[in-house]
Amino acid sequence: MARILCIDYGGKRTGLAVTDPLQIIASALTTIDTKELFLFLKKYMQSEPVELILIGEPLGLDDQPTHATPLVKAAIQRLKKEFPQIPIETVDERYTSKMASRAMIDMGMKKKDRQIKGNVDQIAATMMLQEYLEKNQK
Repeated sequence: MARILCIDYGGKRTGLAVTDPLQIIASALTTIDTKELFLFLKKYMQSEPVELILIGEPLGLDDQPTHATPLVKAAIQRLKKEFPQIPIETVDERYTSKMASRAMIDMGMKKKDRQIKGNVDQIAATMMLQEYLEKNQK
């Protein structure tokens, strides 16, 4: 089976998570400078089959778009252009950064490591992906 890739897209940094080939467990992949994202994805997909891309959709508590929504929509359009054979779905990303920060505390991660913002992005992507897997178990 192919993997599912989840993207926590940001203006500066993007967190990535993937499933195992059996699509049972979500794991953090990396955090990358957003300007390097598409080059990284092309290289990654040459070595790993990906059957679905999930991307966090930034919405406010009132279900209205946020300041980040246009950035994500542009990224989705580019994903469709660069990887036309791979379906793309959006997932709700509300609270994922806060939940990721809380998870790092609960895991006993040192304060110094929790302050590395890329760690939050990876964990947020992993949480979105794991939630998707739990909702869509085959």
